[in-house]
Amino acid sequence: MQLTPEHEALRDTLKRFIDNEVNPHVDAWEEAEVFPAHEIFKRMGQLGLLGLTKPVENGGSGLDYSYGAVMAESLALMNCGGVPMAIGVQTDMATPALAHRGSRELRDEFLAPAISGEYVACLGVSEVGSGSDVASVKTTARKDGDDYLIDGGKMWTTNGTQADFCCVLANTSEGAPHRNKSLIIVPMKTKGVSVARKLKKMGMHASDTAQLYFDGVRVPQRYRIGEEGMGFIYQMEQFQIERLWGALNNAGMAQRAIDITIDYTRERKAFGRSILDNQWVHYKLAELQTEVASLRALCWQGVEEVVAGHDATRTATMAKLKAGRVIREVADGCLQFWGGMGFMDESHISRIFRDGRLTSIGGGADEVMLQILSKFMGTFPKAS
Repeated sequence: MQLTPEHEALRDTLKRFIDNEVNPHVDAWEEAEVFPAHEIFKRMGQLGLLGLTKPVENGGSGLDYSYGAVMAESLALMNCGGVPMAIGVQTDMATPALAHRGSRELRDEFLAPAISGEYVACLGVSEVGSGSDVASVKTTARKDGDDYLIDGGKMWTTNGTQADFCCVLANTSEGAPHRNKSLIIVPMKTKGVSVARKLKKMGMHASDTAQLYFDGVRVPQRYRIGEEGMGFIYQMEQFQIERLWGALNNAGMAQRAIDITIDYTRERKAFGRSILDNQWVHYKLAELQTEVASLRALCWQGVEEVVAGHDATRTATMAKLKAGRVIREVADGCLQFWGGMGFMDESHISRIFRDGRLTSIGGGADEVMLQILSKFMGTFPKAS
């Protein structure tokens, strides 16, 4: 895909924002294990960065997905993975179904303030005992007059301690697990919603992650996104964008790992010459660069498919699978060349090493990606 001056202007805007308003504070946010989401999102909203691909009538820019892809890559310039992930949840994980399937009233009430940065969004899909197996979620929403009464809980919820609303996947009827679910917007201040605990993680420290409980939570049925019983399908559509976002962001993160490693090994001396002058080092970095270039090509193939209005599920799935493996290979290979400094918490390469490990787990584990791809290939065993 040929990028335009407008794409590059967006990249420049993001770089300036990150350099001036994010990276100077990242170390403190990593230490606190939370960043000020409302403050950062409000500033991003003012810059028009939270609604690049969202409807103009809700305050978005109405641009095609290639602009969202440039943003996903550029966010990797942040010196951590947690803040980009939190932003990605806001733009590409918790709001695509709302933007494409939500009623006008629902979009006015929740999407518009998410685009302006007034509201922080989170996504409630995974549960304890139900991570990548989305069809097995147990949270229920039963009708009571014009309302739903929601009971259950969600796990590993990014932005969960700061969010204003949650896009919740819940069972709204009995029957086939792929046809009995709905996506429902739940304001987090609603009676019965509670943050059970803030979770401690091995990486993504600057991002707050929560376990949520819903105990008789009453919300109007008009907060449902689209048709009842179509929630699983809508969530699969959201996953297509989420997984492509994750692959693009990881490609950017892997590139940053290589770039900072080249700088470090060029300056670091051992046995009378720079580390980079050793053939094994510069050859290995060349191999890793080739892997990153291959990943980016796959990602942008997916972007082209989305822009053209095609189903990009297969490509997005491959890109997400490849991204999880590339970021692990790149982070591990680069960290080795930092020696003892690579094992230090203060090193950006160690942060990439920790943060990148989530890619093969979150948004559907590698094994789920392989299952999806096997079905596209016609090799997955059919149920007897």
